[in-house]
Amino acid sequence: MEAIEELAVQPCTSSLYLRPFRLSYRQNGTKKFWDFMRTHDSVSILIFNTSRQCFVVVKQFRPAVYMCEVERHRPQVFQNQDKESFPSLENPLPAAVGVTYELCAGIVDKPGLSLEEIACEEVLEECGYRVSIADLRRITSYRSGVGVTGSRQTLFYAEVNDQMRTSGGGGQPEEGELIEVVEIPLGESMKFAYDETFPKTMGVIFSFMWFHNNIAPKLPKK
Repeated sequence: MEAIEELAVQPCTSSLYLRPFRLSYRQNGTKKFWDFMRTHDSVSILIFNTSRQCFVVVKQFRPAVYMCEVERHRPQVFQNQDKESFPSLENPLPAAVGVTYELCAGIVDKPGLSLEEIACEEVLEECGYRVSIADLRRITSYRSGVGVTGSRQTLFYAEVNDQMRTSGGGGQPEEGELIEVVEIPLGESMKFAYDETFPKTMGVIFSFMWFHNNIAPKLPKK
């Protein structure tokens, strides 16, 4: 996962996932404009393995996170952003600075499938557990990247056990996915959530808090 090499930044002139726009408008009599990006909505799934009393999350390299760290340490990298080409990254940072812990998730890009069906597919592909729509509980939906994309993510909860695991997960290599499945013990989950040495999404923190408020009190006492 961390064997990253031959890094080079290039202008993005077309994309299957991002479409940049500028909205001009008048608000309370003042003329304004705002640059934004259209992208897909998504689903995410908080997975709890009842056999081992742990959360199942994923770990992967995120180029956007990596480049944020690169710019923080070496701001000159983006100084040529108006030019057609950028130099290759010399002495790149370790790939580990771009690795994040996340909930199992996926974009909503299949018009024929419901959000629940997409969520079930993602749980199987990324984490290796076969769940049905009946196994899902919808927690809520929320907007992410409100200043840039405004996309909606719908969060589900699913309980699994060891018997439901049919593969090792890891995503779909043919789509460029390289995912590591990670288990977070229930007793260590809130410490993990607030430990900034483990880069993670807000979805992980929020969903762990939701679980401790809504599910944990109903678990059998040891």
